[in-house]
Amino acid sequence: MRLRSPFWGAALMALLLALYIVLVGQRAVAFIATGLPIGIAIGVALAVFAVIGALLLVLEFRFGLRITRLGARLEREHGTPADVVPLRPSGRPDRAAADELFPQYKAEVEAAPDDWRAWFRLGVVYDAAGDRKRARAAMRTALAHARG
Repeated sequence: MRLRSPFWGAALMALLLALYIVLVGQRAVAFIATGLPIGIAIGVALAVFAVIGALLLVLEFRFGLRITRLGARLEREHGTPADVVPLRPSGRPDRAAADELFPQYKAEVEAAPDDWRAWFRLGVVYDAAGDRKRARAAMRTALAHARG
């Protein structure tokens, strides 16, 4: 299975989010500039939201870049999953077919729990099946083992 690069979609979403953060920041300054206690309170709250949004954006991009590098490394080693999860006509993965693949990749992880490659492949299969939460958890584990 060839790993797809979601770079351009992520870049567009990041750009839109950055624009939104700037607009929220401008509104925060405008509210604070009113000098009214309620305006100042709203402005401070908006500023906090803008800072949190910027931090989350940076963390999310950092995670994405690290996963992309790890995926490229696995591709160079020819270790990406060969299985393909069939798609329904709607474009969504066939859940039953994906469920059939999990035992194989889960067994790899259980056999070698410290192998980042096994965790990465499990994350790819989870992602292909549309289970983003488990895919991210497996990818985080892969990152942790790849560092150590």
